[in-house]
Amino acid sequence: MKIAFFEIEKWEEDYLKEKLKKHKLFFSKKELSKSNVKEFNDCNAICMFIYSKIDKIILDNLPNLKLICTMSTGFDHIDIEECKKRKITLCNVPFYGENTVAEHTFTLILALSRRLIDSVERVKQNDFDLKGLRGFDLKDKTIGIIGPGHIGQHVIRIAKGFEMNVIAYAKKIDKNLSKKLGFKYVSFEKLLKDSDIISIHCPLNKETEHMINMKNIKLMKKGAYLINTARGGIIETKALVYALDNKILAGAGLDVLEDEVYIKEEKQLLHEKFVSEYDWKIFLENHLLLKEKNVIVTPHNAFNSKEALLRIIDTTLENINGFIKKNEIN
Repeated sequence: MKIAFFEIEKWEEDYLKEKLKKHKLFFSKKELSKSNVKEFNDCNAICMFIYSKIDKIILDNLPNLKLICTMSTGFDHIDIEECKKRKITLCNVPFYGENTVAEHTFTLILALSRRLIDSVERVKQNDFDLKGLRGFDLKDKTIGIIGPGHIGQHVIRIAKGFEMNVIAYAKKIDKNLSKKLGFKYVSFEKLLKDSDIISIHCPLNKETEHMINMKNIKLMKKGAYLINTARGGIIETKALVYALDNKILAGAGLDVLEDEVYIKEEKQLLHEKFVSEYDWKIFLENHLLLKEKNVIVTPHNAFNSKEALLRIIDTTLENINGFIKKNEIN
């Protein structure tokens, strides 16, 4: 097979070459895009991360494509319906960073609760004044988990270690799970009203897009904190800006932003023409979030540990080998 890998680091390239010696491999540090897709038009399989947007135009330029392996859990960067029409097999990495993302979630929570960023910046300026740096304990606070799946369950376990009260919202209730981990299922509205900290761990789809929006963000407890290490589109950006500006929320910890690819590729934006006013609004609102003092933004880095990345590569290899053996895994 001819297989192209995108958004790949050197150590990953070396590892894949060792494991896929029988195949013709192509590697690119960049994402797959309209500008480079023709270089790979004879490939049978492509593997990429979230910044390669696989749409109809990309697929039109890959006539021999039989397999797409996304090295992520989510599929929101891929036109699934177009893949189905063309009978292209689509695989993902369903589990790789449950504990990794959960640990990053609490990195954001602790950084906010103990004013860590402000403290570090102040010391760098040889200022050891404690004024304005008072934080708060996590013990006895209520954390609301939106989506107690694999990652959410790890967050719950960590929260229980801090002696927090845990409530969760999910479409399907698992009483055995709630009893085992010691949390309580509540309605979505009650979670918004009762949580001191809300942490999002659900996938992005048509049902969850703008799940937190201008209508319901006003229900949140005054002074609460919002954490998102899932997908940016779950939160309506203008609603979050509104809640911060109007002191509904005391702060936010975000590893993802709505349409974050535009932020990450900002230099490219200077040369591209965007016809959608909506995209520009999101772009500018996200920049407002980046400037907020009570908001911590990390660059979609929650998954980024050595162990998690190796699990991603190994699962991708399993997906490729499974496809070849006609035994698709994920």
